[in-house]
Amino acid sequence: MGIAKQPSVVTLPAAPVPYPSIVEFLCRTFPGISYDQWAQRLRAGKLLDDRGRPITADTPYLPSKRIFYFREVENEPVIPFAEQILFQDGEILVADKPHFLPVIPGGRYVEECLLNRLRARTGIAGLAPLHRLDRETAGLVVFSVNPETRGAYHGLFMRAAVEKIYHALAELNQPPPENHWTVENRIVRGEPRFRMKTVPGTVNARSHIQLVEMKDNRGLFRLQPVTGKTHQLRLHMSGLGFGIINDRVYPDLQPERDDDFDRPLQLLAREIRFHDPIAGMDREFRSERKLLW
Repeated sequence: MGIAKQPSVVTLPAAPVPYPSIVEFLCRTFPGISYDQWAQRLRAGKLLDDRGRPITADTPYLPSKRIFYFREVENEPVIPFAEQILFQDGEILVADKPHFLPVIPGGRYVEECLLNRLRARTGIAGLAPLHRLDRETAGLVVFSVNPETRGAYHGLFMRAAVEKIYHALAELNQPPPENHWTVENRIVRGEPRFRMKTVPGTVNARSHIQLVEMKDNRGLFRLQPVTGKTHQLRLHMSGLGFGIINDRVYPDLQPERDDDFDRPLQLLAREIRFHDPIAGMDREFRSERKLLW
């Protein structure tokens, strides 16, 4: 069984009276875990309040109360690919993530994630990602090392002051009539919840896309997201008719199955550039990973 070494936290939201029990709330919020499992964890003292005291069956539901717990999964899959640390100083760490490895714990993954691998490798318990990549996507992820300067770096991503370049491969039967596109639309969560969709309304997602080269009925694309919505590049490529090779979600959702490590999603976070607000210098990093080109 995989058990997280660092706690996760959930905040009890406002709710109509009479309030649910804490176990009832957890079952609604995390339907993949049964009532009996949550009740057992409660009896075992595995749910804590923000002062480290065990939550019991008699603990009342109080909106805004925080609950800390350690994620547990049985038969956690092992991702047989290694991350690389490309840069590290006292403020940030830049890692090169392999395909299939999640950035943070989630779903079936606890220790098999980039964050926990790097915490174990560096001994930095307070390491925190400044942005995310999909589990299926490989490439660059920037982490904060120093909590005191974390806000300065996080602000770069919030202000879109970080330039990110991705590479992607897609099947092409013939050259398209143009090779540059700017995609602007509105992306929201669809059904199932992990699958995003475009809807009418105020634009919240922008990407610049360029076809760089064609070879053997495949196209190599350079993608520059202006915003950072979930699955943005996968959805924008699919919308142009250029579904990324080995994408199991777009344009069509495929049946759930185990990962095929020989068929990674052909999407790579290739380059990242920003002005370091602490060091006072321009930073540029490039992934050493390759697509199947």
